[in-house]
Order: sequence, then structure tokens, then C-alpha cells
Amino acid sequence: MEKMEKKKKRKAAVMGEHKVYGTPDSDQPPSSTCCSGCGSVLHCTAPEVAGYLPSEKFKVLLDRDRLGSSVCQRCFLLVHHQRALAVEMSKEEYRDVVRGIRSRQALVLLIVDLLDLPDSVVPDLGDLVGGNKRVVVLGNKVDLLPRDADNYLQRIKRQLSRYCGDAGVGGGAGDSAAADVHLISAKTGYGIENLISSLQRSWRYKGDVYLVGAANAGKSTLFNTLLDSDYCKSKGTDAIHKATISPWPGTTLNLLKFPIINPTPYRLFRRKERLEKDSRQTEGDMSPEELRRLQTFSKQGYLVGRIGRTFRVDPTPKRDEVQFDADSLAYGEYGAEEETAAESAPVKDVEFSHNELKDAHWLFDTPGIMKENDVLSLLTDSEVKMVVPRQAIVPRTFVLKPGMVLFLGALGRIDYLQGEKSCWFSVVASNQLPVHITALDKADAIYQKHAGNVLLGVPSGGEERMKSFPPLVSQDITLKGLGYLQATADIKMSSAGWVAVTAMEGQEVVLRAYTPGGSGLSLRSPPLLPHIVTLKGERVRKSSAYKPKKSPGLLLDSHPSAGQGAKSIPAKKKKKKKTTTQKKA
Repeated sequence: MEKMEKKKKRKAAVMGEHKVYGTPDSDQPPSSTCCSGCGSVLHCTAPEVAGYLPSEKFKVLLDRDRLGSSVCQRCFLLVHHQRALAVEMSKEEYRDVVRGIRSRQALVLLIVDLLDLPDSVVPDLGDLVGGNKRVVVLGNKVDLLPRDADNYLQRIKRQLSRYCGDAGVGGGAGDSAAADVHLISAKTGYGIENLISSLQRSWRYKGDVYLVGAANAGKSTLFNTLLDSDYCKSKGTDAIHKATISPWPGTTLNLLKFPIINPTPYRLFRRKERLEKDSRQTEGDMSPEELRRLQTFSKQGYLVGRIGRTFRVDPTPKRDEVQFDADSLAYGEYGAEEETAAESAPVKDVEFSHNELKDAHWLFDTPGIMKENDVLSLLTDSEVKMVVPRQAIVPRTFVLKPGMVLFLGALGRIDYLQGEKSCWFSVVASNQLPVHITALDKADAIYQKHAGNVLLGVPSGGEERMKSFPPLVSQDITLKGLGYLQATADIKMSSAGWVAVTAMEGQEVVLRAYTPGGSGLSLRSPPLLPHIVTLKGERVRKSSAYKPKKSPGLLLDSHPSAGQGAKSIPAKKKKKKKTTTQKKA
């Protein structure tokens, strides 16, 4: 009996069904306080509505006037258990929140996911935020892309600018360049100091600033990074809770904000001094915490930047985040009114005074714009975590002859139908997403047998899972090769990544590509990383695969006067083992 119960729990976890702890109370009116993690109004009415807290916890916090420092149950599960709790909120409701910008004087920071170009460029941005807004385009997640050739960052920036111009961002349709474009990594800090300097020089303190972009583009990560930087008032780090971030699209449900620091001439001068000092620092000058941060991020991304604080307040205990123990809210374990020592202990909150905020301008994090035909909407929690890249992407290259097939999990399939010679297929996707090569006459049987199982990996859950999963829908593609060192196009599979196709110059290649229900399948030309095939390692004997090869991480100087010089990330020193002679001595 116990085994059966455990099996049911495992199955529920695979299918994305999560237990909601505690009990709702439909008679209790909603509060006027928002969740500090996602921005939803806190209530205890219904678990499927955004902002839900169990009534046992909600009422206690309401009586103690501590709702302001709490997070909803959904945010708690996302952060501490990496589980997404489904909420009832339509795509149009997300867009309605963003439309509130239209009547305001504001600067719009458009966050674009470089791993999902051009689909992550919001096509109707002018309709959402108003046509009179100045827009700065931020190409995020550049740290995950490998360096395929010299000056690859300038090439990506030009391509991003062109896509934004075609979408009418920063100019009319077909415009060759958006108003202002930056490449950044909200996670590793690359490009953030330059972005802050640019905003303080150009926008200064004219009005509020809004982070806008497609779901899962990294807005909340950037919000948290800027909260700990010179862009936020110095007390903000202690006074404002960080946004909830997760790989699931649609995590932020309403507006989150922090006050922007006024860039006075004195503050700009002090900041410039700090940046110049930081750019001259060597490994020996860095603090142990800074070294650990750089070493950690160098394992997760190719580009790493340094972010510092010029102005700091006196160290004070951070405001306690009011959380709940999910297990303690299960039936019968504890009484609803039982207090813990942590809850009853006084909390020293850091708060802004009225004078500090009366003339303040704010940076707002907005809900993500949900994309159409996105493959992530078809996946469960565990599957999303396998598909969305969280580490530096190591390209995997395979050489295929006509009559061979490449599977990207069970989310994508490319059949090489016709061509004179072999072609190279370079997969740019999460390193956890399996790639399988087979013959054309065996491909259908392999999909029927292994879709939902270990070989193809995603989706997972066996035959039961595949019953509700859309069948693969095909699209025929004809390409002409540009040479064995340059890809001719990317076959893009929505948020799951893409496959760059490289063929001999002048060779015509006929392919057939598949995705579930045809979702997110498109052809990108020119390719984002045209020389990706050059990053392959040696050929694996008796195989169509090449050994994957990862480039070393680089620390790029943040200060403009430093010339964006690249330095190798200092390697972690390993302790030498003592020899037998040393031990005896």
C-alpha cells in the first residue's frame, strides 16, 4: 500500500500536480497588500487565484500587520521547492497590466531573450506601451551563447537591432537600427554597469522606468540585479523584497518596483571613481566573496561582469521574509493558531521615510507577455527545467548523410531527405535535452517507442503523458550551402533552441522539420551563430557525433574607459595533497 501511495505521488509530481496546503476561506475579503515576490494582491479566498495564502497564515499575518513582508504560496513553492502552482490568469490579463504604461511619462527597457530571437521581440510594443515612449533594447542571456568567431557580440547586436527595427521598435518597420541596444546578462552581471551608466547619462531622472518583455526573458532577474546596484536608492536592498524568479513563464503577475537613485553630479563622479578602481583590480585585490562569485558564474556562463555599490547604508538586519512551513499546514499536524519562536520574535524592518520617496521615480518590473505557439506551454514543471537553458550552452555537432534523422528530445525532429554530400547539424539547446541520431526508415518506430521515455527525455511520463501531447507536424525546408565553415540557416524550435545547418557551398539540401503541433517552428536566416560548426571537437569514432568543446569564461571590464578588455576568470586553487614523505615529516 505504501509503495502504491509513493508511486502516485511521483506520478503527480511528473504531471505537474502539486498539493495546495492549508484551507481557503471564501468569506475573508482580500487584503490591500501585494505579494512582495510576484506583485499579486494577497488573499485566502481560492488557491487557483494569484496571490493566495492559506487562511491559517493569512489571518495571523493580517492581525499582526505583517502581510507587507510576506510572499504568496505560489512564490514560496517556486523559490523553495522549484514547483509551479497553476493560477487562473489569461494572456490578456498580463497584457492589460503592461497597457497601464500608455498614459505615463516613462522609459521602456525592452528585455529580449537572445536564445529565442526573433520571437521574444514583442511585435506590438507600441500598442501596449504607447507610441511616444523612448525604448532601450536589452538583449539578455548573452552569457549562455558561445563565441563562434571574433566580434561575435557586435554581430549579435546588429542582428538584434535589425529584428527590433523590423518589429517597429525604436523606429519604423524595416528600420535598420533600434534607438539604443545593449547586450547583457542579468544573471552574471555582464554589461550591467555599462547599462546603468548609460541610463544615468541619458534618462537621468526624467520619469519612471519599466521593464517590459516576453515571458521568461529575464525581467525579474534584471530587477533583482538592479535592486543591488547603483541604480537603486542605497537603502533599497534592505527595504525591498526581491522578485520571485523561476524558469516558468508568467512568474511575475503584477507590478513590482524600487526607487531609482537620483544621479547627481557628485554621485556620478564617485561612481566613475569606483568603476575605474574596479577595472584596475587584479585577482589579489578582490575579496573572497567576489572571487567565489566570479568562479561560480564562469562555470555557468561564458561572459561575466562585476557589479558593485558606490553608496551603502549602515549594515542593518534584512527584513525577515514571512514564510510558511508547507508541512505544518497539512491537516492535523499543528493547530492553526500555534505560534513559533521565529514568528513571535520582533522584526526590525528597514523602511523609507516620506521625504525619501515623495519625489522619487521608480523602476517597475511588469508581467511577461505570453508568446503564441510557445512549446513551453505544452510542458510540465520538470520538463521545463530540462528545456530552458540555465548554464552556458555547449554546442553539439553531428554529421548526417541523406536518409538520416536528428531528434531533439521528442520536441523536434529534422529529416535529411536530399543532398549530394553530408551536412553538419549543430544543436544549440539546453545541455540536458537529449539528441538522438537514427536512420529515416527507423525514425517513426523510435518516436512511437521512446517518446515520453529516457532515450528522448522530453516529454517524460511514458505512454500516458504522450496521449495528451500534440503529435509532430512537419514543414519542408530547402537550403543552399555557404561552405563547410559557415551555417546557412537556423531551424528554430521555439524556446527549445535551434539547429544550425552547414552544407558545402552551392549544395541544395532538402529537409523536413517537425515540432509538436507545429508550434514555434521557423527558419532563421542569417543564423545567429553562423560559425558554430567550428566549435566542434574531434570526431567520435564509428559515430556521427563530434566531441563537445566548451570555451573558457571571460570577465569583461565594466567601465567604458577600460576598453571592454577581457580577462580570464581566476581559477579556483586546489589544495595539494600531502605526500607520504610530507606526512612523516
